[in-house]
Amino acid sequence: MIRRLFFALLAWVGFADGLSMVPNARADVKVPAIFGDHMVLQRDAKLKFWGWAEPGESVEIQIGTSKSSTQADADGKWRLELPAMVASKNPTSIVIQGKNRIEFKDVLVGEVWVCSGQSNMEWSVAASLNPQEEIAAAKYPTIRHIKVPLVPSMVPLDNFQSNWQVCSPETAGGFTAVGYFMARELSKKLDVPVGLVNSSWGGTRVEPWIPPVGFQRIDALQGIYQSVMGRTPGTPAYEKRLGEHIEALEKWLLKAKTSTGIAELLAPSPSFPNELTPFGSNQDPSMLYNGMIHSIVGFPIRGAIWYQGESNHEEGMIYLEKKKALIQGWRELWGQGDFPFYYVQIAPFRYGDSDPTTLAKFWEVQAAVQATVPRTAMVVINDIATLNDIHPPNKQDVGRRLALLALANDYGAKDTFAKSPQYSDIESKGKELKVTFKDTAGGLKTRDGKPPSHFEIIGANSNGYQAAEAQIQGDSVLLTSDKVANPTAVRFAWNMLAEPNLSGASGLPVGAFRAGKEPQFLDTVPGADQYRLVYDLDLNKLSNEIRYDVDNSSTVGPFERVAYFVELTGPQGEERKAFVSMKAFTKDPSKIGIPTFASKARFQMPVQSMDIFSNFAGLTVGTQIESGNIEFWPDNYAQRNEPAVAGASDRVYDFGDSLAVPEDGYGSMQVHHGAVKQTVFAINQWKAGSRADVGIGNSSGENSDWTFTSSASSYPNKRLRVYVK
Repeated sequence: MIRRLFFALLAWVGFADGLSMVPNARADVKVPAIFGDHMVLQRDAKLKFWGWAEPGESVEIQIGTSKSSTQADADGKWRLELPAMVASKNPTSIVIQGKNRIEFKDVLVGEVWVCSGQSNMEWSVAASLNPQEEIAAAKYPTIRHIKVPLVPSMVPLDNFQSNWQVCSPETAGGFTAVGYFMARELSKKLDVPVGLVNSSWGGTRVEPWIPPVGFQRIDALQGIYQSVMGRTPGTPAYEKRLGEHIEALEKWLLKAKTSTGIAELLAPSPSFPNELTPFGSNQDPSMLYNGMIHSIVGFPIRGAIWYQGESNHEEGMIYLEKKKALIQGWRELWGQGDFPFYYVQIAPFRYGDSDPTTLAKFWEVQAAVQATVPRTAMVVINDIATLNDIHPPNKQDVGRRLALLALANDYGAKDTFAKSPQYSDIESKGKELKVTFKDTAGGLKTRDGKPPSHFEIIGANSNGYQAAEAQIQGDSVLLTSDKVANPTAVRFAWNMLAEPNLSGASGLPVGAFRAGKEPQFLDTVPGADQYRLVYDLDLNKLSNEIRYDVDNSSTVGPFERVAYFVELTGPQGEERKAFVSMKAFTKDPSKIGIPTFASKARFQMPVQSMDIFSNFAGLTVGTQIESGNIEFWPDNYAQRNEPAVAGASDRVYDFGDSLAVPEDGYGSMQVHHGAVKQTVFAINQWKAGSRADVGIGNSSGENSDWTFTSSASSYPNKRLRVYVK
């Protein structure tokens, strides 16, 4: 009976062109809401129409003197095409005739753009810069706008409820600001109508906008694809798993019936499989494609604009694969070839206490889209940000820059400079690094007349990246620093708060990038080559018994300093490295590694002449530090600051804790910088393996020294090396 009910439901929904919210039986000819009064049709493209009617019913469409007719198929669906039309600001009407008659009035022909993404695309004219003046001036009746309602769906929806609006002071305040300001620029330059299809939703990730076929085409996203298919009724994966569940449920029902009246325990009924449970959130894969894009796919457009990424900004290069899935998936389903896809690089913004280079790495990923996906281009906006507002109000320049891309690439405006300058080449010239750019529109300049800002260079023994002095020479920038003798690599605007002043002659800003050959981290640490390796340990091998990959402790000889090098790599390739050295606190090399119970290492003491080097911006670096201390022991420990370490707390685990029983207990290997109340690195509870505590810098949790965080599993790759000198 369960199976019969399920398939009865599927029969009602229908599967001919994907699942639909529109029943098969219809008395009247109907069309989706994308067609309506005041709409704009794409010029110079075959006009496509579709809808529903009684099976076999004749349907005719007429625009001016053009007519076309067809019959609804057995499922009551029909499609028609009419010849392409030239742009026209003169209103026309469309008549659709079946058993009933539909007429759409005030229809224009021009340019149609889909506007999608998260809140910065959804952001309205009324919430943007100078809203009162902009709304009062919004007298552009040939600009039209339709907003797709915010509806997530597990299955593709064929329709929505909305209407086209004519741009006026009464309506423009609710338009997508980015789309409107782009349309206004296009309307002025091209003198044609512009239609905006606004399908955007604030706070959303990229995954819900991607159709299943987009995931399917990308190897790195097969897990997401299988998850979507496994939850979609009618797919082989869904049918197979549902059949298994029904069979198990029927067996349970049979047993339950036979056990009635018998005093024996009955096992719980089989629970509905998690992998079949429908998605329910607007953040789940394909949910917004199904609910907000599928119903407009096929409506002829010029292209799409996209403003999204804030909700994905921490995930690194996998975002590039997701953008490929989005763009290629839309293009495949739209059937218009590689239509242009222009997008906005998200703005500098203060994302709390996160690693300030995380956003720069995301900018790098966003820039990579235009380099790998044809007919895409990116707008850079690091010059019009608001660091404490994730929604920069200056949407006018964002829209104008998107319009410039369209004018230059799609409308033949050859004298239009639309691209931001991009890195082209790098040349090391002794103490100087020369960085050359392309697409400068006639050379580089700064918008404030000052030397270029936010350049950093690095070389061997430079102690990481150092701020560089920059000088413009035509299409190039010459970089030097007193702290970098032989620079080999550069990075620009590599911070979430970076608002650099460099631009091309057209005024378009240069976006974040990095280039050149970065030295290995240890090459940037002065004097690191003077240290000898004692221990090397893959921290994925942490266990009750520590087995080093390299153990030179028996051949080390005398030493005066000890150094620890910890490397942690996150799931998206993000790296944290820390090299800390200090005056030797013991002469016994067997006691400078992991302080296991067998090693008999137990040190809770200050250390002298501590040097800290790190690529992690959240860790304070320095040399000749005299406020360092170590907490090395195999014991349990308590929060009490019995050693009286200056500034430490008695209420949390930090850089001043006290030993507790048993001696062979939780275990602590921590180096601290007391003057700034920081843990340099911690490796605790190594006996727990993947549930050990591992970290560089302070933990963001209650206990700054990583106690009870079980954080080791957060780093797929992690390594400890111990040196002496």
